[in-house]
Amino acid sequence: MSEASTDRADRPAEVTDPLLWGLSAAVADAHQPDEDRVCTSPSCVGAAWPCAAWNNAQEGLRAARAPRPAPPAAAATGEPDHGDPLTGWPTDLVPAARSEALAVSAA
Repeated sequence: MSEASTDRADRPAEVTDPLLWGLSAAVADAHQPDEDRVCTSPSCVGAAWPCAAWNNAQEGLRAARAPRPAPPAAAATGEPDHGDPLTGWPTDLVPAARSEALAVSAA
């Protein structure tokens, strides 16, 4: 068996990315060795164990436990706001005053 199971009760408390952890655990569970140390997954077809998929799943399990970096605080650095996370446009811009009126033409 892998180091973890997809069962929520078995998920370690330090997991910061439950989706990544669950997917990685499922892949690791699907890529187990047989008595000859050959991966039993049909996608590996006779590959020696640990196979690449199992190794990648173990990396995913480790990454799911890693602490997430805090986003940089614009106010703390004194830098202007660099954008709305949804649009990417700066949110601290103020429209410039226009010196001339816009002409509206009727067609």
